[in-house]
Amino acid sequence: MKTISIPLPLLVLVFMSVIAPAKAQNAASANAKAVSASAKPSLTVTATQVGQAQMATKLTANGSLAAWQEAIIGSESSGLRIAEVLVNVGDVVNRGQVLARFASEAVNADVAQAKAALLEAEATAVEAVTNADRARGLQASGAISKQQIGQYLTAEQTAKARVAAAKASLDVQQIRLKYTQVLAPDAGIISARTATVGAVVGNGAELFRLIRQGRLEWRAEVTSADLSKIASGMSVTVIAPNGEQAQAKVRMVAPTVDVNNRIGLVYVDLLPAKDKKLSNAFKPGMFARGEFMLGSSAAMTIPQQAVVVRDGFSYVFKLNPDQRVTQVKVQTGRRMQVNGAEQIEILGGINAGTQIAASGVGFLNDGDLVKLVAAPITPTANPVPATKK
Repeated sequence: MKTISIPLPLLVLVFMSVIAPAKAQNAASANAKAVSASAKPSLTVTATQVGQAQMATKLTANGSLAAWQEAIIGSESSGLRIAEVLVNVGDVVNRGQVLARFASEAVNADVAQAKAALLEAEATAVEAVTNADRARGLQASGAISKQQIGQYLTAEQTAKARVAAAKASLDVQQIRLKYTQVLAPDAGIISARTATVGAVVGNGAELFRLIRQGRLEWRAEVTSADLSKIASGMSVTVIAPNGEQAQAKVRMVAPTVDVNNRIGLVYVDLLPAKDKKLSNAFKPGMFARGEFMLGSSAAMTIPQQAVVVRDGFSYVFKLNPDQRVTQVKVQTGRRMQVNGAEQIEILGGINAGTQIAASGVGFLNDGDLVKLVAAPITPTANPVPATKK
């Protein structure tokens, strides 16, 4: 058996080529651990989990506010001068309340004349009836001729007809006198006034406009595809241009759809507002937005502050075991308020139960090292009742 002798310099060279890389790798690993241990978190954040909740399903639409019914109050007298105007635009009136008065001197004179004519006709009728009764009593005796009897009976009928005509004429004049006062046909709010003191108006001329009972309606414009989702009695939240909200209910859905734009109208009654400020926020002619409450369904939700929007996309930051974050793109959906905090529905991109950063996400980037702190305790939307032991 031959013995191979290796020169000492070559042996040292082989030893160094094997041992040196291992020492270098160990040193690099130690240095990485030291760097990792010495790295400082870029931000302190709180954590939350993607949870489950029941969220309301809403249908948003736009439309105009209008009076439920607007009554036109006109003149029923012709050629009379307006003597008084007792209400103005915005006044609340009751049914039968006097809104304006016409000068009634000429009408009162006509009424007096008609009463005098009636008295004259009644006096003539009394005499005619007396003569006719006397003629009937003498008819059997033959004391007067049949011709005279006929004349008396005819005079009686004529006198009675004149009394009826005089009564009808008096009724006409009394109606004219009644029409010298313009009355409210229903309770409501005066929305327009054209009556002016001193003006002489004709029969049928418009004097006032009245929003009947002060009721307003919102005429929502809904696409034909969504009309089938809406039914009478459905709850609606109507939002005024200044942000005020009013509760309302669907009264009816229009039976037809506009052939030009395929839009149908939904008539929504605004419920009476006790707050005057709220009632002043809604006026006929305004353009308003509304939300139809279609029901509710289960959804994954996270706090609104946990979502950051970058380049038109929504992102959340997933917390990893090594205290670093991973930027995850998500799809958002509905929103709702829970105890004053806004929750956002997550449609995809992350699973329920995943732990994510809940604060400071606007300053985070993918891979950042963070420090977790406990979030302040707030009441939950649906607290779990404690179990009795």
